[in-house]
Amino acid sequence: MAARTPQRRAAASGRTATRSRTARPAPSDTGRAVYLVDGARTPFIKARNGPGPFTPVDLAVQAGRPLLLRQPFEPTAFDEVILGCVNVHADEVNPGRVAALRLDCGQEVPGWTVQRNCASGMQSIDTAFRYIRQGHADLILAGGTEALSHAPLLFSGEAAGWFGSFYAARGLADKLQSLLNFRPRFLMPTLGILRGLTDPVVKLNMGQTAEVLAHQFAVTREEADAYAVESHRRLAQAHEEGRLEELAAMIGPDGTLYEHDDGVRPDNTVEQLAKLKPAFERPFGQVTAGNSSQITDGGSWTVVASEDAVKKYRLKPLARIVDCEWAALDPSIMGLGPVLSATPLLRRHGLARGDVGAWEINEAFAAQVLACIKAWTDKGFCTDILGLDAPFGEIDRDILNVDGGAISLGHPVGTSGNRITLHLAHVMRRLGARHGLATECIGGGMGGAMLLELAE
Repeated sequence: MAARTPQRRAAASGRTATRSRTARPAPSDTGRAVYLVDGARTPFIKARNGPGPFTPVDLAVQAGRPLLLRQPFEPTAFDEVILGCVNVHADEVNPGRVAALRLDCGQEVPGWTVQRNCASGMQSIDTAFRYIRQGHADLILAGGTEALSHAPLLFSGEAAGWFGSFYAARGLADKLQSLLNFRPRFLMPTLGILRGLTDPVVKLNMGQTAEVLAHQFAVTREEADAYAVESHRRLAQAHEEGRLEELAAMIGPDGTLYEHDDGVRPDNTVEQLAKLKPAFERPFGQVTAGNSSQITDGGSWTVVASEDAVKKYRLKPLARIVDCEWAALDPSIMGLGPVLSATPLLRRHGLARGDVGAWEINEAFAAQVLACIKAWTDKGFCTDILGLDAPFGEIDRDILNVDGGAISLGHPVGTSGNRITLHLAHVMRRLGARHGLATECIGGGMGGAMLLELAE
């Protein structure tokens, strides 16, 4: 059977095609300007076969303390604290509230948690943006945090049933009878992160969805590996040149100092990566551990403020938040989410590709980012799915993920959307870009995009 074309495959979801063709009007609001004022993130630490030194809230606190210490207002001045997190720690059931209290925001400042999978950290900014724009708040601390190394071990339903019956058994005879029903397989848990990264509807894990896109858009293994090598090179150079202005060092419980993202491998070569076996579709797959995002722990915050708050506290904004767009599509091709969210967002504001001077596309997989780039140049896809009269065009790699991305940095799921938005604001200032766009694919078949304008 002939392979389906990218546009036919994407069009398999009628809702995807319909949503991407319609440029929705911006929501009604009070017309208040909303600014991204400041932000900070922790170094991203690779998960290494066991719980890392920081829980999700620990990471949020480590990022938040230096950020709040340099503000000209007290932490109690925030109207809300909103924190994205996916794998919530059992001892921190509402990490947004726990982090707010540990950051001395006071008992009267509400703190809560949002979850939109890979875009949870961007969702916190979007929620803050809408609250402020609509006049419900003036100053919000919006962040994202994730400690993937603390992802739980999960027992099967069968095992849970046995444990329940054992503890419910009364008397020695019943306990012994319950023990006779025990099976050794009950003590074989699965990693929660593996189940969490598998879509429950299409039964594909995230790496397999990247393989689907690699096939449909003819992304070669060589292209994916070359992209990964470049990501590591760019991040290493950014560290060396001190371009990661938002990075805040942190100290572990044992006194260890964490100053840099520890997953970066600047000495990687395409030849070395070519030796790695496919991780999901052997023997011919394109996606490997070397050209995929890393499993890491990390936290990030942004300070989002109204114009009134900017004037009151004499703040110096990094950028104005213009708008945000969310899109949905077939979960099996979730990696196209950036294309389906960024395109209508730009159209709504009358902007073309050339009007965007800086891009951040979260690097879930090299094949996924490259598929998005190719989709924007595919005439059939742009016409049939995006509703454009001509191809959107190719994004200049010189303004895309200029300091590397999740392949070299890591992808703490609840954090990444916050990190790329914050870093985008810094890159815009460095490049003198009037407009910048941060976008990402989202597990479950979604995409998110946030448009920023350089603050004057």
